[in-house]
Amino acid sequence: MFLGIDIGTSSVKAALIGPDRELLAQGSAPLTVSRPRPGFSEQDPEAWWQAVQAAVGQLPAQLRSQVRALGLSGQMHGATLLDAAGKVLRPAMLWNDGRSAAECRELERREPRARAITGNIVMPGFTAPKLLWVRHHEPELFERTATVLLPKDYVRWRLTGAKISDLSDASGTAWLDVGRRDWSDAMLAATGLSRSQMPLLVEGSAPGGMLTPEAMRLLGLPRVIVAGGGGDNAAGAVGAGVVRPGQAFLSLGTSGVLFVVTDRFRPNPDRAAHAFCHCLPGRWHQMAVLLSAASALDWVLSVTGGGDAVALVEQARRPDLGGAPLFLPYLSGERTPHNDPDARGVFFGLNPGTSRADLVQAVLEGVALAFADGLEVLLEGGGSIDEIDVTGGGARFAWWGELLAAALNRPLVYRRGGEVSAAAGAAVLARMALTGEPAQELCLPAPVLRVVEPDPSLARQLARRRDLFARVYRDLKPSFLELAR
Repeated sequence: MFLGIDIGTSSVKAALIGPDRELLAQGSAPLTVSRPRPGFSEQDPEAWWQAVQAAVGQLPAQLRSQVRALGLSGQMHGATLLDAAGKVLRPAMLWNDGRSAAECRELERREPRARAITGNIVMPGFTAPKLLWVRHHEPELFERTATVLLPKDYVRWRLTGAKISDLSDASGTAWLDVGRRDWSDAMLAATGLSRSQMPLLVEGSAPGGMLTPEAMRLLGLPRVIVAGGGGDNAAGAVGAGVVRPGQAFLSLGTSGVLFVVTDRFRPNPDRAAHAFCHCLPGRWHQMAVLLSAASALDWVLSVTGGGDAVALVEQARRPDLGGAPLFLPYLSGERTPHNDPDARGVFFGLNPGTSRADLVQAVLEGVALAFADGLEVLLEGGGSIDEIDVTGGGARFAWWGELLAAALNRPLVYRRGGEVSAAAGAAVLARMALTGEPAQELCLPAPVLRVVEPDPSLARQLARRRDLFARVYRDLKPSFLELAR
């Protein structure tokens, strides 16, 4: 059997899969995010390591003893700074940390070819501008930085003692030449760094270290290889069997992702689409990314009193959207298509009769409309999408699925095990790293639980309301900037 570990933002998940890719056991441990100032988002890397031990420790000891290989996936973009002795220098700056907007502009001035090299706009969530921010605001720490690791690769270092990353995760740093699948010396130089401070690069399905005796003791595992692994979305795609060009999935996690596999490097940076390496050799993918998806739903339920989320979403069901308030789901800024770290969440159209159910409905719809914006961008970039698999914790809300199918005007496919697809994908990559089996034999879609077809009436309503949704953002964009000053 094979073990996958996913280093998420809100939790660490561990999944054991058997020879037929069946899920045998799973565990999880929570994580918290620190927001010391507006726009800041940080975690203590030690918390990842402690959560890994807790999540793996929930798996039956007898099964752990039979693990043959281990794979990793994780939240992308996080900047983990180590000194020459391997000491963590500061809390890790996460993917939704927005403090480095000025440094993004500076990097693109320093290296005018940045978008051509990386295939992406340099965004505040990416790793490179965070390091430039540290260089400007914490220069002593910058000078002491010997290595920069992404979150899952910090965990790998604790597991193996090896400083290694995979190409899918490295794609989100703004230091990778994504078309060539190698570090870009020009982008590193623009940040004041060099290859010597970067981890070794491997493909996600290749070996990427071996468990140390200490890690074996702490986790109750035999001495096994650790696969290169993948960024959370690329690993999730492997777990969902989304590995062939044109296959797509939509992730309703803390953030939201619309992901499509491409046959080659297909960048569309000017519309804030991501063009990254897949975690399998010779494959790439495009992504439209929303910084707030299920987290927006969690937020509105929390501030309105909490309760049973599934029941509250069903109570919000409103097939007739006429006169309903709108919500801009930009609680932490937004990536696709706006690349606007200053954007914020907005309810528009409240009245004395607006209820809690109306607010919940507005949040569900706002995220669905933001995904529709993202789909448009991916299609512009040469993507081809028919049906879309759905993964992530938000997949359990039936009404949200109906709204999403109508907003995207595409069938949504729900499959068994979608809620742990990143960890399961990491486990599949572990198997490939050990056995060398080809992706087309292992990366198969899970059994279908249900398919949600677009409702024509709902699709027409959402198409009309999307125009207003876009106009509200355009009208408020100057005010977001003023608010941020």
